[in-house]
Amino acid sequence: MSDTSPILLWFRRDLRLSDHPALYGAAQTGRPVIPVFLRDAQVDRLAAAPKFRLGLGLEHFAASLEAVGSRLVLRSGASALETLEAIIAETGATSVFWTRQYDPDAVARDTEIKTALKAQGIEAKSFGGHLMFEPWTVETKTGGFYKVYTPFWRSVKDRDVDAPLEAPKSIVAPDEWPASDDLAAWKMDAAMKRGADVVRPFVRLGEQAAQARLADFLEGKVEAYNTTRDLPAVDGTSCLSENLALGEISPHQCWHAGMRPLHEGKTDAEVFLKELVWREFAYHLMHHTPRILDRNWREEWEGFDWNEDEQRAEVIAWKQGRTGIPFVDAAMREMYVTGRMHNRGRMIVASYLSKHLLCHWQIGQKWFEECLIDWDPASNAMGWQWSAGSGPDATPYFRVFNPLTQLDKFDKNRYYASRWIAEGYSTPHADALAYFDAIPAQWNMSASDSYPAPIVDAAEGRKRALDAYASKPF
Repeated sequence: MSDTSPILLWFRRDLRLSDHPALYGAAQTGRPVIPVFLRDAQVDRLAAAPKFRLGLGLEHFAASLEAVGSRLVLRSGASALETLEAIIAETGATSVFWTRQYDPDAVARDTEIKTALKAQGIEAKSFGGHLMFEPWTVETKTGGFYKVYTPFWRSVKDRDVDAPLEAPKSIVAPDEWPASDDLAAWKMDAAMKRGADVVRPFVRLGEQAAQARLADFLEGKVEAYNTTRDLPAVDGTSCLSENLALGEISPHQCWHAGMRPLHEGKTDAEVFLKELVWREFAYHLMHHTPRILDRNWREEWEGFDWNEDEQRAEVIAWKQGRTGIPFVDAAMREMYVTGRMHNRGRMIVASYLSKHLLCHWQIGQKWFEECLIDWDPASNAMGWQWSAGSGPDATPYFRVFNPLTQLDKFDKNRYYASRWIAEGYSTPHADALAYFDAIPAQWNMSASDSYPAPIVDAAEGRKRALDAYASKPF
């Protein structure tokens, strides 16, 4: 292997320069580094909002690389292996580095690529960085995997988490850069249609924005996090899920930054750390039981008679934020305008769909994947199964959130509901009006419409759910 041969650094969901083990390792060799991003079949399968957000992230990250004398080479092709082989042939690269992903499709792809490249004499090396703890390194005392969050947390909370790596001081460029696709030609925002312009102002792009978010949260909001994180009208959360999803910040950076206020006596910082470990738990489960992505994790739920008709009137009303239940509708509309949804809102809308409406959680999982810019395969799947009762460490099937009393508890003054619902208000909030600019035109809705009566009464829906559960062996 030539000491001057280039290294292809294959970026995926790791769009940052600091605390990037693969980039750090490549830069440490002193060899030329060629950053590449491949639009393969898995990228093409991304739903509207995640693909839109990825396109913005790539544009921003390309500029970050250029600022340090490098660049991002874009290539497209259904087969990532064939595309990499083509770039290797063009550049004489003898190594390919990347950050590990953990969903089954990515694991299968990466395993095939590593095997094929090594057979050709190409160094193929994967690195950590997307998680604090590799899923196979966390085991119960009997050698199995954790199925309940609290023991998982206890197992890892005192582990050493690798200190974040500095961004490389320099990245050696190749003598000649390979050709690159034009990002604009990929039209990553196409499926968002008119919603792209509405969501775009709410996006916080890139590594610097993510670090600023973290600093802002830890400098003040973390002190009351255990309370304010449940109040959707209050800016009380870190909002880092958007940046973590694309690796614009690493969980290691968040963990070590969160430990500082905890050591200073700000006890709510531990709740933030627990949320980071909840994300780790989702990946732990996806690694050990990949069925969590597309089947009921609890096998006894396989016989449950879910409604699976996405064209059912109740499902359409839920998607449109027209259920007549203000907490549900406000949360759905927040998602269309911002690309994100408050976590308390996610629990309420998921419980309402899967329990009050008795609809299959996969309908909601698929819809969130379509609409969330912070979409994450593991967290999305676990969140929906947790809410439905079919997942690991789930909310008990008989616990049915009452969306009316939840609104009284967490939005007593209706600041959240009135920010996102326009119907019935003489001077609606600008964000409530933006909803009508974001949604599909064929929905034919306007702020002058009357707000609907509940499609399913809260008490009636709870009784219907409990009756359906009564005959099942849960």
